[in-house]
Amino acid sequence: MKKKLKPIPRFKSEAEERRFWESRDSTDYVDWRAAERARFPNLKPSTTAISLRLPAGLLERIKVAANKRDMPYQSLIKAWLAEKADKA
Repeated sequence: MKKKLKPIPRFKSEAEERRFWESRDSTDYVDWRAAERARFPNLKPSTTAISLRLPAGLLERIKVAANKRDMPYQSLIKAWLAEKADKA
């Protein structure tokens, strides 16, 4: 018996989509039995390296916050910047 899948809503931002999936079971929206493996060997990173000078105390506080979340501090900075940019 096939389960009727719920439609996946359209999201205004990646942050909105992240919040959506954090609180839901994807099996209500996707039939994973029909999924196929995919490889994307030629993808290039779409990031740009920048140099940012921070006060040592601020950087230490960021590292402590990242450690509490068990994530690299650079990733936490990117997440915070993305959240702030989405709100702007």
